[in-house]
Amino acid sequence: MLRLFSILLALALPLAAQQYDILLKGGHLIDPRNQIDEPMDVAIAGGKIAAVEKNIANAEAKKVVDARGMFVTPGLVDLHVHVFAGTGEKGSYAGDNSVYPDDHCIRSGVTTAVDAGSSGAANFEQFKDRIIDRARTRILAFINIVNKGMRGGPIEQDIADMKVEPTVAMAKKYPDTIIGVKSAHFRGPEWASVDNAVKAAGQFGGVVMVDFGQFRDERPFSELVTKHLRPGDMYTHAYLGAVPWFDANGKVNSFFYEARARGVKFDVGHGGGSFWWNQVIPATRQGFWPDSISTDLHISSMVGGMKDMVNVMSKFLNLGAPMADVIKWSTDNPAKQIKRTDLGHLSVGAVADVAVLSHHTGKFGFLDINGAKMDGTQKLQCELTIREGKVLWDLNGIAAPEWEIFYKKM
Repeated sequence: MLRLFSILLALALPLAAQQYDILLKGGHLIDPRNQIDEPMDVAIAGGKIAAVEKNIANAEAKKVVDARGMFVTPGLVDLHVHVFAGTGEKGSYAGDNSVYPDDHCIRSGVTTAVDAGSSGAANFEQFKDRIIDRARTRILAFINIVNKGMRGGPIEQDIADMKVEPTVAMAKKYPDTIIGVKSAHFRGPEWASVDNAVKAAGQFGGVVMVDFGQFRDERPFSELVTKHLRPGDMYTHAYLGAVPWFDANGKVNSFFYEARARGVKFDVGHGGGSFWWNQVIPATRQGFWPDSISTDLHISSMVGGMKDMVNVMSKFLNLGAPMADVIKWSTDNPAKQIKRTDLGHLSVGAVADVAVLSHHTGKFGFLDINGAKMDGTQKLQCELTIREGKVLWDLNGIAAPEWEIFYKKM
């Protein structure tokens, strides 16, 4: 009897020692929030980060992922996407231009995507039911100040529908999902779209994202970023051709520095029309980098120059940005900008949203939205995406067992 007990105990000990569900072994961890930029092992248990240490024993984990030669980062946070798909509203971002998030975000390391105002107070609950509550990607949202949402044409120019009260009521009803208010595509001379968005956001503690739409002399860009936006609010599509980046001498205009000093944020929002090499290259050469990298994912941008999140990140690497900064602009910064400090880092106890990225060197070409090419020598690729401790994307099977072992266990 004693011998039987000893055998059972010996068999049980290895299982008891496996306190982690997944161990990411040997990767180069970049976690800007925790100022880590060096090889570290990352262990996951129960959907949370359980340990971050130099050398965690393989025997302590049920699954060991060899991440040597790759970068391990927090799950990417894409601040600007359009994923209110399947509405059937012709002529709208929601109906014609949005994509289903899980088809595109997970494969590029994005674990949190923020819809940039596709829906307003009148149709946000439809968006929540159809997409947000069903997606494996975490979906947060800017609610459009236009209550009918981003439906194009005259609907987005209707100042009478830029109602503060319904916007605030919907945001307060869903505080875990709605993180701010979007002002988008407005073409009129008034400041109503921006100012109503700021007013609404102020009433529930949200942030504002502005896509200026049409640029007009009556409401200059300089006033938007120095007077109308508050500290923490952001301008997306920073490298749009119409943005007045440079003075007569080709220097970055002083109001950009003034706005940044006030705390206004500049988001990439690449999209299908808002990333011009003749804007981004001179600006970054003068040291003015974005606060956050985002895709403006939609059906046109994903097949154009934008492609996906890691492609946009690769562009900034080839512009000379350090890897740690590129990761920061894609994780920690955007999480802080939307006041979701629970995201964007791999602290022990944090949700286990993780991206594993491979870094390739060679000859690559990167397109802007006009089809102009910049040559590059490095490129990122997403190898593995983990969301709340579950592997959702595994490009080359680094988290999978060899087939002989797998079938022997069946």
